[in-house]
Amino acid sequence: MPQKSEFGRGFVVNLMLLSRHFGLPPERAFYGAADHLNDFMVPEQFRGTEIEELVERLRKQVIWHQPGTLDREDAADVKRLLNRLAVAVDKELGIPDPDTGKYD
Repeated sequence: MPQKSEFGRGFVVNLMLLSRHFGLPPERAFYGAADHLNDFMVPEQFRGTEIEELVERLRKQVIWHQPGTLDREDAADVKRLLNRLAVAVDKELGIPDPDTGKYD
């Protein structure tokens, strides 16, 4: 049996955990967010797709962020990226026209 993860293990699980961070005020959003990237795994069926590309961009944005500088702008960028990732996953799963809605 695998060892219990401290910060989540998986794909959807870790996306959910990351999205919680970016629901916080921008100045708090990045604290601890990178921990959820440790066991963040891209499923085999998404390898080589837009989803894998978006995941790599997400990793870079979260890891490279310098707390205290451009918090608001960087957090907004990550939120947009999480939305794009959700839409891309829905498309891969066969949803014809996924949409994050007007009020996210």
